[in-house]
This record gives sequence, structure tokens and C-alpha cells, in this order.
Amino acid sequence: MKPLLPNLLARTLRDFFAHHLPKLRGVSPHTVLSYRDSLLLLLRFLSSHRGLPVAHLDLRDLGTAEIMAFLDYLESERANATSTRNVRLAAIHAFARYLATQHPDQLEQAQRILAIPFKRSESRPVAYLEYEEIQALLTSVDRRAKLGERDYVLLSTLFNTGARVQEIVGLRPMDLQLIRPFQVRLFGKGRKERLCPLWPQTAEILRTFCTEQSVDLASAVPLFRNHRDQPLTRFGVRCILAKYHARAKELVMTLGSKRVHPHTIRHSTAVHLLKSGVDMVTISQWLGHASLNTTNKYATVDLEMKRKALEKANPPKAAEQSAASWRTDASILEWLESL
Repeated sequence: MKPLLPNLLARTLRDFFAHHLPKLRGVSPHTVLSYRDSLLLLLRFLSSHRGLPVAHLDLRDLGTAEIMAFLDYLESERANATSTRNVRLAAIHAFARYLATQHPDQLEQAQRILAIPFKRSESRPVAYLEYEEIQALLTSVDRRAKLGERDYVLLSTLFNTGARVQEIVGLRPMDLQLIRPFQVRLFGKGRKERLCPLWPQTAEILRTFCTEQSVDLASAVPLFRNHRDQPLTRFGVRCILAKYHARAKELVMTLGSKRVHPHTIRHSTAVHLLKSGVDMVTISQWLGHASLNTTNKYATVDLEMKRKALEKANPPKAAEQSAASWRTDASILEWLESL
């Protein structure tokens, strides 16, 4: 039996991932993997939906009706949030734009795909932990247990830096500066590099951890590793947080009603800095935000800060009612001007 030759869909997908994204656009490996995951899900759905092997799918199977069905499937059967649905659609849009440039004869189909709108979602309040709740998470770590010290250092560094999960798992010993001024180099979205200061306490526990683990501070391998001595993954960090969240709920009851994931710690860092009087521009640089508008959302999250602001502001004085004379035009104008 002759091997199946690549069709137009297969060839376009191969060029999109092998050449266009990494070489022409220079996107990060994380973006490539995100797009890959989205299109893998789409191909598997189309294969099931059309009753065809993936290798037999072609561009004619990539219609707007099929893509809309795929988006509904994400929400109804995979229980994805609207934000996740929109991330998947963004990857499909990126592929459609590439398809239009490389194959002008497919321009109409690409435009139909690009016309599929993103779905609006409800704006949720920013989820964050109070300082006492962060302290409970750290207190719940048994530092004498195997990997306990690693978990304590990991959580402390996360809270200090407000790092994204991918930034923390990619942290290398060579990125640490554990002599004054204490700081750490982080590589964020879009390959952006930033320096984040460390509290002396965080620098001390990092120094002790590196000494106890015989870590070479010039090493370029990831600092945080799992029990198999492999680099810790973002899913591993989620599992670590889930474990200590379950323990900390017994110490602080308010944790029981909160979802805790790596980005929750990032939000908590921002709110803690804001409560401590740090200005928005500094917080934006601290977190590596591309726009100050992203940071401004933290100005509205804390109810206690709003109460304190209200206490500092003087309420307007009650207006006194006075009898107005309406006998002449001049007196009416004078009265209006005096308001």
C-alpha cells in the first residue's frame, strides 16, 4: 500500500509550525506549543466529527461550521472557560492568516474563519491571598520532609517576585544575585528580561538552599527540580500549591473558599506591594507588565483600602436651604451664579 501523500492542510500546518512561527515571526517556544495544542485539539475533534482519520483531513474539512462546533465542544464537553475558548480561537485565527498569505486561492475560506468572533466573558474580580493566608501556606510546609525545603524556597520566591509559573520553573542558578543588591533575573512573555529585587530573607533561604543542594551558582540548568531530578514543570508547581492549600485551609478558614494557583500568588504579590504604598509604575515593572493598564486592575481589588480611602476623604457639607427671591431677572442670575 502506497503511503498517503501530504495534502494542502498537512503541508500548510507543517510550514506554519516549522518555518513561519519560529523563523519568520520569531515567537517564543511557549507560543508555538500553545498553538500546537490548540490545533491538535481541533484536528482530533474534526477527525471524530467527520469520521475520518486525521491524515485524511483537508482544508475542505476546516469550515466555519466545524470550527464553531469545535468551540462549543470546548465549553460544553471539556468544560473550558470562555478565556480558554478564546485562546484556542486565537491560534486558529493565526493559522487562517497564514493560510491566506500562502494560498490566495483559499482567501475566502480564511476570511470566513477570521470572521468568527471572540466570545465576551464576564469580568471576574482579581483573586488574591491576604498576607496572613500567604503566611499560612508557608507555615504548612514541613521543611524537614523530603523536598520540603525546595517547596518552601519555591513558594517564598514566587511571592517575593510575583513571577509567572513559566518564569519560576525556568529560573536558573546563574540568574540569582545573592550578594547585595539582592536580585533575580526573570525571562517573561515575549522573551522580555527583567530584574526583580529580593528581600534579604528570600536571598538568605535561596543561598542556604543552594549550599545544601550543592548547586553551582554559575549553572544554566533550572534551579527547581522534581524527585526524579528533572526540571519542575508548571503542572508540578500547581500540584505543590494544591497540596499546601489543602493543609493551610485548616490554619486559616478563609482559604477554604479561594482557588489557589500560581497566578493567585502573582496577584497576591501585586496587592501586597500596593497595600505597602508602592506606586503603580514600580509594581508594573516588578511584574513585567507590558502596559500600565494591566497593573491598574489591582487598584480596585481591595475593599479595605477603599474603606481607608473613604475615611481620609471629607464628605461634602450639607447644603443649607435658603429662600430665594425671584422678583427680578438680576436676582435669579445672581442666585444661579452663587450655586
